[in-house]
Amino acid sequence: MPFDDDLAPIMSTPLLPFELADSHCGPLLLAVAAHSTLPRETSPHQHARGQLLGATRGLLSVDAGNCRWVIPATHAAWIPAHLPHALRSHGPFSGWSLYVAPQACADLPDKPCILGVSALLQAAVARLSAWPATAPEAAQQRLCAVILDELGVAPQVPLGLAMPQDARLLRIALALSAQPGDTRRLPEWAAWAGIAPRSLSRRFVVETGLSFEQWRQRLRLLHALEWLAAGRPVTAIALDLGYDNVSAFIALFRRVFGVTPGRYAPLQTEAQR
Repeated sequence: MPFDDDLAPIMSTPLLPFELADSHCGPLLLAVAAHSTLPRETSPHQHARGQLLGATRGLLSVDAGNCRWVIPATHAAWIPAHLPHALRSHGPFSGWSLYVAPQACADLPDKPCILGVSALLQAAVARLSAWPATAPEAAQQRLCAVILDELGVAPQVPLGLAMPQDARLLRIALALSAQPGDTRRLPEWAAWAGIAPRSLSRRFVVETGLSFEQWRQRLRLLHALEWLAAGRPVTAIALDLGYDNVSAFIALFRRVFGVTPGRYAPLQTEAQR
């Protein structure tokens, strides 16, 4: 079900009519592709079908549960059924979505996550999204079986960031999200939020699964992905993220993503072809 929407300042038309996304009936899988020269942004919503959401160009971020997930073009976000979520594209929107009927979600993750997407899975979803409703039922069933097989073995990757629930920790997390280059150390943040440093350190691990420094490092890397997608220079990104040494930022990025930031954007473009 491909379509183009270039009429509104921000694209917010549902990728799939709500009555279909929220239906237990109908085809096991529904797929849709969308392309717009405009950014896309949707407010929090939920539906009865599980959703696999991916980009074919650029970068998407999804808020689901208490996490923010960043989706490069080679990956997709899995959002279980009935989980509130919201979407934002960084620049023009070009992406796809697969809606999975509840009865087919039993063997899929019960929590939101980012999955590595194989070329076969991307191609199969693209084929399904382009097929008319009159396509032979047997052919659709075979294609759906391939998609579910590929989805079942897709690897999870750590491109999400859990937000703490403690009000004091959340205040720190939101301040850092707004200013990821803030270089204050843990004791300074603890004093600012009115919590003992030891309690701050312990609670961050309990509530996010990461230490404070690990959490801040991942936050900065997710911002880096967004800014690279927007075309910002690597040096400017490193400085805005609080790195005095650009080489240190490049080394960290390469350790996590396997390539330097300067090579990351071209590789994303190549993967989209």
